[in-house]
Order: sequence, then structure tokens, then C-alpha cells
Amino acid sequence: MKKKFLGTVMAAVMTAALLAGCGAPVDKASTADSAATEAAAAATEAPAASTEAAEAATQAEASGTVQDAALKIAIVSSPSGVDDGSFNENNYNGILDFIKEAPNSTVTPVKEETGDVAACIQTVSDIVADYDVIVCCGFQFAGIGPVAEENPDVKFILVDSNPTDADGKEVEEPNIYAMTFKEQESGFPAGLAAALTTKTGKVAVVNGIAYPSNVNYQYGFMSGVNYANKYYGTKAECVELPSYAGTDVNGNNVGGNYVGSFADEATGKVVGQALLNEGCDVIFVAAGASGNGVFTAVKEAKDAYVIGCDVDQYDDGANGSSNIILTSGLKVMDKNVKLQLENIANGTFKGGNNLLGADTDSTGYVSVEGRQQLSSDAIQKIDEAFAKVKSGEVVPAANFNDETPDNFKGL
Repeated sequence: MKKKFLGTVMAAVMTAALLAGCGAPVDKASTADSAATEAAAAATEAPAASTEAAEAATQAEASGTVQDAALKIAIVSSPSGVDDGSFNENNYNGILDFIKEAPNSTVTPVKEETGDVAACIQTVSDIVADYDVIVCCGFQFAGIGPVAEENPDVKFILVDSNPTDADGKEVEEPNIYAMTFKEQESGFPAGLAAALTTKTGKVAVVNGIAYPSNVNYQYGFMSGVNYANKYYGTKAECVELPSYAGTDVNGNNVGGNYVGSFADEATGKVVGQALLNEGCDVIFVAAGASGNGVFTAVKEAKDAYVIGCDVDQYDDGANGSSNIILTSGLKVMDKNVKLQLENIANGTFKGGNNLLGADTDSTGYVSVEGRQQLSSDAIQKIDEAFAKVKSGEVVPAANFNDETPDNFKGL
């Protein structure tokens, strides 16, 4: 029986939730229905065809189970909804893609308006008895650990954080698949793109708050700029405004350009205008709704580019007959959400805290024709460098990986 967990969530949850964790890829073990059993039996009787039969068993079982699944899914977001054109919407699209394969399943968007950590966890607790799966979007939902523990028959997909207990300590729960990302790997091609495109030789990154995910984007971007300067002959400079320097969760000054909020478009525009006044003509924006202010500043300037973040933001860059989006750094959430829903439907779901990156095609950048404005030479160079990230030959700097933008593996 499902039970609701009601209680006070300590403010320490937010800080603890932001520390990235590692995990192994999902193990797609097969379960047994009639088709799978028959195929497995055939494999036993015919050893020479055992591999083929085993694969057939898995495929038969998987396709039938997903198609017949009737999951009741909720997606909880805060403070913006699933139509934000960015982070939340990307997660929502992953659910919609799953429902195309499993039309008996349903999804209900739930928006918590305030962004308050305790309110976010309470919102999940209030609805937990009504759903089979709850997708939680953002670090502010890290404290769902106790809710999940009290409701072991409900599956949770937690995006951008690892779960914590009531004391803010990171935990793993068998019914929570938590996904965090190597944002530095998305920032890296953004930095390359900026350095390879700038005409003024001045580029920048604007962030919201110096949480690890945002610092990862910043350091990855700076790493990409430095890589391009060293190996591709560019001479780009990363401009930082001292009055907007960030302080990370450990109290360290990380520099950069931080708005101080993910929901302050006015200040975002001020920061964007200040960087344009410094001569920046390419700005990577990883600042949530605050980034809309930077977009506005660049649109008004008309002689600069923005690099989008998390998802393909090309449509947001429309500016009359032109577009300000150079490319976008990607954090591939939709496909990973869809995969976990398929695992739930198949009975192959495995909880854990998972750090996703280029090796699972979970980070990258937009190179599709018509969705970016990079030169073919720039794309060739970015792809060449990113292949080394994927192989591990290059490791861009991150908030906590012991690399720095000026001294990282592969530079």
C-alpha cells in the first residue's frame, strides 16, 4: 500500500543535493513473459542459436510490455512549468515520447509555484499515492529520499540531482533513478564554438547561481576556449565582470558572471549589456529564466550571438528575419527519461545515482543544419575535439573534478 510521507524538509537538502554522484549504466536484464520464456527455451534446445534466441526473447518481451504498459505518470516542476521551452519541457517531451509507444499510459504535469525546497518535497508527498511514476525536475527535489523510502512501490525519476535524506545526506534508493550530467562536457563545445566564431576576440558565459551544475558549465566553457586557443590558433578571451563573480557551495570564488538568480530577467539583461559593452560578441547563457534578459540584450545589440543551454534554443533566438543563436550546449534529458520509463514498463528498472556524459551520448551540442549558425570548419574542429572528450583523452574542468580551465587533461 502506498503511504504519504509528511514532514519538514531541512534547508540543508539543497546544498547536499547538488553534489554530483557516479553510477553504472542501466542493466537491461530481461523479465519473463510467455514470449520470452519460449524464446529462451528454444535457445536451450539449440545451443548454436542461443545468442539469437536470447535476443529475440528480450525484444519480444520488451516490445510487448512497453506497448501494453498503462503507467500513471506525474511530472513535477518548479517554479516554471513543462512549457518553459527549456529544462522542464525537455523532460516532459521524454514522457510524451514514451506515451507514443505506450498509449495506455498517461501523464499529469504538476507545477510547484514557489521553488521553495520544502514546498517541492511536500508537493511530491501530496500526490505520491496517485501515481506509478513521478518525474521530478531539478535539484530542489533532492529531498524526496524519505518519500521514496515510505513508498517503495512508486518509481521516481530524479533529474539534475541525487536524492538526500531528511538531514541532507546523499542516499541511494532502489526506486529512484537519479540522473546528473557532466555539464562541463556540454560547456566545452560551447567554448570551442565561441572561440572559433568570435570576431572581437572576447567571449563570456553568464550563469544563474554558482551551484555545481552551473560552475560545471562555466568551467567547461572556459576549457573549450583555452583548448581552441592552444590547438586551433584562436585568440579568444573569457571576459569576467568582478562585480558578478560567483561563490560556489564551498565558499570559493569561481569568477564568471553570475546573475544571482535563475528568475531575474532584469538583472540578466544588465549583465548581458555589460558584457556587450566590454566587446563580447558570443555569450554562452546558462541562467534559467534570467538568461532571457541576456537574450534580449543581444537581440537589441544585433551584432552578437548567444549559445543556448540544456536544450536546442534556436527557436528562442528568432529576432525578426535573423537569429541570435549560434548553437546550443546539450544535456540530453528527454531520451534518458524515456529510457527509464521503458525500463519500468519492462520490469528492468534499476535505481541508483547516475552521472551521465558523452560516453552515453548524454552531453553535446547542436550541429544539425538549420538549427545553428556555425561554419563547417568550426563544426569539424568541435567534432574532432569532442570525440576526445568522449574517449576520455580530454577531460574538461568541472567544479569538483580536480581539473581547472587552465590546466585540464588534454590541454
